[in-house]
Amino acid sequence: QVQLVESGGGLVQPGGSLRLSCAASGIFFSAYGMGWDRQAPGKQRELVAHITNGRTTIYADSVKGRFTISRDNAKNTVYLQMNSLKPEDTAVYYCNADERHWGQGTQVTVSS
Repeated sequence: QVQLVESGGGLVQPGGSLRLSCAASGIFFSAYGMGWDRQAPGKQRELVAHITNGRTTIYADSVKGRFTISRDNAKNTVYLQMNSLKPEDTAVYYCNADERHWGQGTQVTVSS
């Protein structure tokens, strides 16, 4: 049974930081590209960041220079370090394994 479990979301002030984690089980983690997408209220889900099994990274233009995706294959975990957060980053953030398996999502709210 495949499980992706996100954690680390919450409420943060503009300019603050959060680190999301996604722990995977039931898959051969190191073989998968892993990604983070997000969906804000009333908007379509969008790619935030992706890391291939070779550790090549891709970012949405809106988060370049502020967010960093990384992975620890020994822990079957992918991370999203989010710095300089803006109100427009408010969304539910979803972890995925090559867009074939998805987590339940974690809420990130950026507000003063």
